[in-house]
Amino acid sequence: MVSSCVPARVEAAPSCVLVAPRDVIVSPFDFSCLSDTEPLGDFGFRRQHRLLKPAEFSDVFAARHILRGGLFTLHYRNNDRSVARLGLVVPKKQARTAALRNAIKRQAREAFRLRCAGLPALDLVLRLSRPVAAIDKPAWRAEMVTLFDRIGSGTRP
Repeated sequence: MVSSCVPARVEAAPSCVLVAPRDVIVSPFDFSCLSDTEPLGDFGFRRQHRLLKPAEFSDVFAARHILRGGLFTLHYRNNDRSVARLGLVVPKKQARTAALRNAIKRQAREAFRLRCAGLPALDLVLRLSRPVAAIDKPAWRAEMVTLFDRIGSGTRP
């Protein structure tokens, strides 16, 4: 005799989740003021502020204009746009872990984002040039800010 293991039909209990009215969920922010061409309050880090293609990075390196710091090197060249653009190079050889490389990139993007409005129309590549073993965000940020301020004030070698 073979018995079948068919489970009894179970009916779902009614949901007890309360749903908020639609007008409570929707943000009162007016999105019509945003556009892709204008930075968000002059503090955006949009696509127009980034170096995206390998050829753009190569052009900056070929220009051979360099500012050096303790850990970072800032390569720059004039561009034909109205805004400064940033590219980042953080080699695995200099920062072994992905968490370390990502922390450096986040600090660099934030420092650039806050100073972008005061920078001339340049293509910039910030490159980590010395090995980093531990996370020291205040020191990185201070050096990046110093390099960006040197570019912005026009004190270039």
